[in-house]
Amino acid sequence: MDARESYEKIFSLMREHHNWFDSSIPLIASENVTSWAVREALICDFGHRYAEGWVGERVYAGTKYLDQVEIIAMELAKELFRVKFADVRPISGVVANMSVYAAFTKPGDVMMALPITKGGHISMGPLYGSEGNFIGGTAGAVRGLDVKYIAFDDENLNIDVEKTVKRIEQNKPKLIMLGGSVILFPQPVKEISEAAKTINAVVNYDAAHVAGLIAGGEFQDPLREGADCMTMSTHKTLPGPQHGMVVTNDEEKFELIKKANFPGLLSNHHLNAVAALAVALAEFLAFGREYASQIVRNARAFAEALHDKGFKVPGEKNGFTKSHQVLLDVDELGGGKKAEKLLEDANIIVNRNLLPWDPKRGRSFLDPGGIRMGVAEVTRLGMKEGEMEEIAEFIRKVLIAGDDPVKVSKQVSEFRRNFRHIHYAFETGREAYKYISLLST
Repeated sequence: MDARESYEKIFSLMREHHNWFDSSIPLIASENVTSWAVREALICDFGHRYAEGWVGERVYAGTKYLDQVEIIAMELAKELFRVKFADVRPISGVVANMSVYAAFTKPGDVMMALPITKGGHISMGPLYGSEGNFIGGTAGAVRGLDVKYIAFDDENLNIDVEKTVKRIEQNKPKLIMLGGSVILFPQPVKEISEAAKTINAVVNYDAAHVAGLIAGGEFQDPLREGADCMTMSTHKTLPGPQHGMVVTNDEEKFELIKKANFPGLLSNHHLNAVAALAVALAEFLAFGREYASQIVRNARAFAEALHDKGFKVPGEKNGFTKSHQVLLDVDELGGGKKAEKLLEDANIIVNRNLLPWDPKRGRSFLDPGGIRMGVAEVTRLGMKEGEMEEIAEFIRKVLIAGDDPVKVSKQVSEFRRNFRHIHYAFETGREAYKYISLLST
């Protein structure tokens, strides 16, 4: 394939992707779709520029407009999360977490977090597992931290407070990371923070998944419950660009985080994404409470519908979910890898995911026993509780009834005809997955 053929093939594949998602049901819990206003910000000239350092302390000239937008982004973040300090420069949630590692730990220090099998993110992971197997988690591989695990209650799908407090006393960590990538219920931030204070440990809450729910008043408020700082990515329940943030009320800790980000972790911090984030935060300030409320209602309705249709939905004891996420245990249906592929063939996009009890079943991340789903994106498309029932039925047809996924994909495409536009934004009615060409004449 020569240069021109490659060039044209790239654009063809991008268009095909847009067309596919325009007729699919997107249920990846870590994804969302942005407004057209956010997309316009992403393609502005800011993306060609540099603004190293903090506003007012730039290393580069030509930043007078960039600076003003970054200030607006920080002010909106402070208002949404009710905090005194916000750094909008991290280019991802992982980089935001790394800034906390750099600010409050040294290589070799002990950090505590949930294991990946219990909902912890790979950025919280050690270099090696307990059996000497390579994991390559950011905390261990990049910062060289000695990661010890928070205790988890498999039955309640949440942190075991009593056991964790004992582990904190025993391990004396410098940093405790709460939050995670599978988070169905509010965590015991208050209790963990109180234990952390007795040994002068810093508590950070990774709000990557639930940032929008926190800002929208639909989840716990970690900083009010005792956490010292909160990191996040900005493209999940907070429907902005792929970027990151760190917020806190502690000025001394914020100064350390600022220095960790620059010059420690960042040079250019993707100024177009900062502008896009500012737009998304303004949208969320106007529409976020309504959006977050509908997300939580949809997740609960979705989980209940799946349960009623015969699926094993973890978390039943506590109402299945209080976030945007829903888990399915599909071990008896062939496992997560098979379920993920069958659903993808039906144009239902999910991801396979480890469940807390998978190691005991001999399952690994390659073929776990679960799938993880999130409703933030379909909620952005205007879907409500009734549509959650219909989506659950599509999933039942594929995974339980054994219907042909290709036939189900046609039903999914028809279903999606009524849900193609962006909601919860200043300019609504725009097609969510329309391919926007800058090359058209």
